[in-house]
Amino acid sequence: MNYAELVDAIKGYAENDFPDTVGSGDLTTAEQIAIFVQNAEERIYNSVQIPAVRKNVTGTTTSGNKYLQIPGDWLSTFSLAVVCNGPTTLPDGRVFASGDYVYLLNKDVNFIREAYPSQTDTGLPLYYAVFDYDSFILGPMPNSTYTMELHYFYYPASITTAGTSWLGDNFESVLLYGSLLEAASFMKSDADVIKNYTDRYNEALLLLKQLGDAKDRMDAYRNGQVRYPVK
Repeated sequence: MNYAELVDAIKGYAENDFPDTVGSGDLTTAEQIAIFVQNAEERIYNSVQIPAVRKNVTGTTTSGNKYLQIPGDWLSTFSLAVVCNGPTTLPDGRVFASGDYVYLLNKDVNFIREAYPSQTDTGLPLYYAVFDYDSFILGPMPNSTYTMELHYFYYPASITTAGTSWLGDNFESVLLYGSLLEAASFMKSDADVIKNYTDRYNEALLLLKQLGDAKDRMDAYRNGQVRYPVK
C-alpha cells in the first residue's frame, strides 16, 4: 500500500474526505491526514522493534578528543563498537588483533568523569555515555584515530513524504488501523467506533510484534521453529 492508497482507504473507512478548514492557520486535507499517519507511525515504531527502525553508521574518533558526534536522526543506541587499529591488550587481559571489534559498555557521564578524570587518561575507548543531544562521551579518551560503528534506533522516512515505506509494503493493516484510530479521535467519533479501531489496531500490532520481537530475533537452527500457544 502506497501513501495515495492509504489516504483513499482512510477516507473510505472514516466516510470523511476531511475537507480543508477555513481560516488562518487551519489545516488542509493533505495536512490533516498526514498528521494521522505520522502519529500512527510514531506509535508503531515505539511499540515494536522491526528491522526498518535500525540503522548503522561508522565514524572516527579524534586523538585527544573524548567526544563522538551523534547522528542527527539518532533516537537510542543498540550498540557502539570501536575497531582496533593494531594489536591491543585490554586491562582485563583480553587480546585483540587489528580490525577486531570491541563493543563499548554503556555508562553514565558521572562514571566516565570519575573513572577517567585526567586528560592523560587515554587509550582504546571501552565505555560511552550520552553527553548531550549531539555527542557521546568516551572513556578513556581516544589516544588515536579509531573507526567507530554505531547501531541505533531512528524513525524511517514517513510514508507521507517518501510515498512508500516498509510498513506500507509489508504490514499495511497496522498502519491503516493506527491512522484510523488517530482520525477517529480527531473526529470525536462515538466510543464504539474508537473501540473497534483500537481492537483492530491492537490485533494487527500483536501480529507485527510476533514478527519483529520474535521471528526476526531467532532462527530455526539455534532456536527451533517458532511456536505459539494454542488457544
